[in-house]
Amino acid sequence: MEIQTKEQENKETVNMPNVTNLSFAEAKKILNELDLGTNSQLDAETIITEQLPKAGIQITKGTKVILYGN
Repeated sequence: MEIQTKEQENKETVNMPNVTNLSFAEAKKILNELDLGTNSQLDAETIITEQLPKAGIQITKGTKVILYGN
């Protein structure tokens, strides 16, 4: 039987969603549902034009995603 430490439990990964072409409010909601976050400060209506990390890669839960918009 394998015993996981808290550090290992916190290393769960999720598939990074594509949040470009969504409003900042929508993108933030999707990220929060996946236990991801953002430090980007944009207006709720701002449309996301770019994101880091890019969509489709595996990232660790708790990762802060950088969102760019105009």
